Amino acid sequence: QEVLAESGGGSVQPGGSLRLSCVASQRVLSANDMGWFRQTPGKARELVAQLTSQGVTNYADSVKGRFTVSRDNAKNTMYLQMNNLKPEDTGVYYCNGAPVPISSWGRGTQVTVSS
Repeated sequence: QEVLAESGGGSVQPGGSLRLSCVASQRVLSANDMGWFRQTPGKARELVAQLTSQGVTNYADSVKGRFTVSRDNAKNTMYLQMNNLKPEDTGVYYCNGAPVPISSWGRGTQVTVSS
C-alpha cells in the first residue's frame, strides 16, 4: 500500500507562512489526482487544495489566493505553500488522493495560527 507522510506544520502568528510537504513512498503523486485536506475538531475533513495528474489546481474558496499546491516529481513530494495564514486555518493537514484516496490516512501535520 502507498504510504504518504506529511510534515512542515507548526505554530505561527496570523499573517505568517508555512510550507507543508507530502512525501510518497512511490511515484504516485504525478499519476493521481491529489489533494491537501484540513480537519478541525468537530468538523469533517475538508479538501482545501487539489492538484490533478494533469497539473490543474483547484482551491477551496477559503484559501484561494493564499495557498498554492505544487509537486516535485523527482522527489516524490507534493507541497502546500500557505501564506497570510488566518486563525481559521488552524487544523491537522493531510494529503491523499482527491477525490479518491490512494492510501489510508496518515498522522497529518498540525498547523496552529494564533496570536
